[in-house]
Amino acid sequence: MSARFRHAMPYGAELRDDGVTRFRLWAPDTEHVQLELDGRLHPMQALDDGWHECTRPAPPGTRYRFAVREDLRVPDPASRLQQGGDVHGASIVVDPHGYAWQHPDWTGRPWREAVVYELHVGVCGGFRGVREDLPRLHALGVTAIELMPLAQFPGVRNWGYDGVLPFAPAAAYGTPEELKALVDAAHGLGLMVILDVVYNHFGPDGNYLGEYASPFFRRGGPETPWGAAIDVALPQVGDFFVHNALYWLEEYRFDGLRLDAVHAIGNPGWLASLAARVRAAMGRRQVHLILENEANQAHLLGGPGFDAQWNDDFHNALHVLLTGETGGYYGAYADDPLRHLVRCLAEGFAWQGETMRGRSRGEPSAALSPLCFVDFLQNHDQVGNRALGERLETLVDARRLEAAYALLLLTPSVPMLFMGEEWGSRTPFLFFTDHQTEALREAVREGRRKEFAEFESYGCADTLPDPNAASTFERSRPDPHEAASPRGLARLTLIRLLLAHRQRHLVPQLEQARPLGAQALGPRALRARWRLGEACLCVYSNLGDAPVPIDAAPTPDARWLHGEASALADLAEGRLAPACTLVCLEPLHESARA
Repeated sequence: MSARFRHAMPYGAELRDDGVTRFRLWAPDTEHVQLELDGRLHPMQALDDGWHECTRPAPPGTRYRFAVREDLRVPDPASRLQQGGDVHGASIVVDPHGYAWQHPDWTGRPWREAVVYELHVGVCGGFRGVREDLPRLHALGVTAIELMPLAQFPGVRNWGYDGVLPFAPAAAYGTPEELKALVDAAHGLGLMVILDVVYNHFGPDGNYLGEYASPFFRRGGPETPWGAAIDVALPQVGDFFVHNALYWLEEYRFDGLRLDAVHAIGNPGWLASLAARVRAAMGRRQVHLILENEANQAHLLGGPGFDAQWNDDFHNALHVLLTGETGGYYGAYADDPLRHLVRCLAEGFAWQGETMRGRSRGEPSAALSPLCFVDFLQNHDQVGNRALGERLETLVDARRLEAAYALLLLTPSVPMLFMGEEWGSRTPFLFFTDHQTEALREAVREGRRKEFAEFESYGCADTLPDPNAASTFERSRPDPHEAASPRGLARLTLIRLLLAHRQRHLVPQLEQARPLGAQALGPRALRARWRLGEACLCVYSNLGDAPVPIDAAPTPDARWLHGEASALADLAEGRLAPACTLVCLEPLHESARA
């Protein structure tokens, strides 16, 4: 197998073996386009359907832009690299074959083995910093690293969801070769790497497509929360993002993609076609596709489509149980959070077509494998979209939180941790940007104030950290010194133990796992069961502060995976102790084998 990889694109700058580069731009709104190459202009040939093309000598490192009007020169929307990370400046010709892969035979890992660890590359020290941390994460029991979006954004700090050049890795994090080295090193350790991609909108600064390719956006249709909706139904537009997905998977050898907020794309047919084209292109590689989708469209999950969806229902119900918070979207779970959590454990989604906040949400999901759901206690949204970026460690007492981690990590759905969570980080993760104009800076500040008006418990808007301040970014860096404290070491020990049990006892049978039901045992307590091969996984969890009676204890031959001796003794006497999760495997009764 070749140790060098590239994805051939019909867009942008394609370096050829003979040393020349083909430049191509879709600009249907203009008849004449010129290529600016290191400051000199060259006419481009107008082709059919709005395409413009020319071929010029342009070795790697050559700077270029497109002159779409006399007064407007724009970067390549398919730029592989931007000079200095400037979204308004020159794009750079890149040789995809410039990096020699050390682990070219890597074909991935099955999804059942996934333990996902989400991180922000910028606060973790860039591509090199993340690479240096890989051995620690591997030793912890993580099997998949998920990177928040990398597409080039304005400035030097951003969550990544303001990207405007989706093929260009953010220069603030390092070079394309350093990103490839990160993925390569992960593969050498047996780790998958998943990339968060944004196909539902562009950021507010540096997107010029509307100036020369206005059909890229839907005309007269509904807008997304971030502006005009992208018209993926148009072949030139839909293919742009399909090629983006294939580019990251082939040229950078990512093991999967997490598609951000696909409900804002509003085209499930296009999503299904994207998944089909990715599957067809990957051959024997095990590549995984994950959705974020408020619509809970179960028909997109499983089989040849998408492997899984982030399960906000699981998080929201569990968060209300743990914290008692009911502001904003948590209000939809406030009536009976345990009922919603029980349904998640038994059927996947809590909302499967019922009316939520005035409109129908979701589709039936009980027939899906538990592996179709990525569960979590925290992620970038659920921490960073709090006004002050507080983590659960500052909101919930340690014993109840540890019980929640056992529920997360020793149940069949794919678990996800957020950076620093493994040691109980108390460092906030705040929302940060680096917009270059005061108008945009103030718009972001005002948007944050309005967002938290619905969360009255978050305090006065005047206390919100300024997203554009460099100090807001610096405060969001995880502090590894916390991990060396007694509290941090205790949490690390627990997480490592739980993940070891998961790998040994659950993972081999997860592809055949199916729920056997879940029931409430009290206001904050539950029992849930799954068939795992010839055994039954049984979980008892009490997230409250008082014991609850139970009338169905495990069989005497149950093999306990997790639980303190005192809590197990209480269970034998018909009580489920407070702030505990107990997990066992017991022989499968004949009635459950059917």
